[in-house]
Amino acid sequence: MLPRNRAAASPGVLPLLEGYSIELNPGDLKTVEMAAERLDPGTEVSLAWIPGSNPMDMIAPAARLKRAGHLPMAHVAARHLESAVQLERLAGRLRDAGVDRILIIGGDRAQPAGPYDSSLSVMQTGVFPKAGISRLAIGGFPEGNPHIPENGLNDALEAKVRFAFEEGLRLSVITQFCFQPEPVIEWVRGVRARGIEVPIRVGLAGPAGLLTLMRYAVRCGVGNSLRALSENPSFAKVLLERGPEPIIQGLAASIADGGGRRFGIEGLHFYVFGGLGRTMDWIDAERSRKTLSAHT
Repeated sequence: MLPRNRAAASPGVLPLLEGYSIELNPGDLKTVEMAAERLDPGTEVSLAWIPGSNPMDMIAPAARLKRAGHLPMAHVAARHLESAVQLERLAGRLRDAGVDRILIIGGDRAQPAGPYDSSLSVMQTGVFPKAGISRLAIGGFPEGNPHIPENGLNDALEAKVRFAFEEGLRLSVITQFCFQPEPVIEWVRGVRARGIEVPIRVGLAGPAGLLTLMRYAVRCGVGNSLRALSENPSFAKVLLERGPEPIIQGLAASIADGGGRRFGIEGLHFYVFGGLGRTMDWIDAERSRKTLSAHT
């Protein structure tokens, strides 16, 4: 259940709001420009590989964000890659744009376009470390993945963590978004119980309309969150009125109960389904309100 009392916000909420990362569509040049000018200096900006688009379209936006003092993180979708030549060319172009980190995902398509069927298979090529890109992020799925059984997800996570450790890579996890804190907290505890200590960023949907949130929940396969939205009008009302604040409160409380950063939530990662401007307005307002509350 979401916490109901706004006054009972955990004191750990503000640090989470200070260390966020954000995901953008690199093809939306107006949004990229807004991000370059408005985001906190040094913000990690994830650039999504939109299915059907050319991955080289990420290069110019990445370079623009880098010049603005941010940390662009390009998506590399294994099952969208057409060849080893394309992979090597992409790595080289990202290096030349000043990119030092990537998010490797499997890619949601039935048949791979080329020789890579998983994010691990791309990691094992060694192409990105050779290009000077040794910070790698992978996906995490607190509510599972409709195309992969839970055991398969767990085995894949452990294999990627083990490979990164053996190769000296700096690995982190960015989770799929959820609308409730409980699935995330349970998932993080399970990951830590298996001895996996890599940093984890928790994905959250920025403020958006109900239909937009439901559309992305269907597209991304977050079934529990979709049911919570569609079957509980009061839950949906709270989420629409307050954005992800109640979820962040739950996460902050769990960090405190779980021994601080050792619990493993490095920060938040915002998916800007309702637009970057709307998400940034919300973050700015929440940080101002939390700062004011801390001094009164």
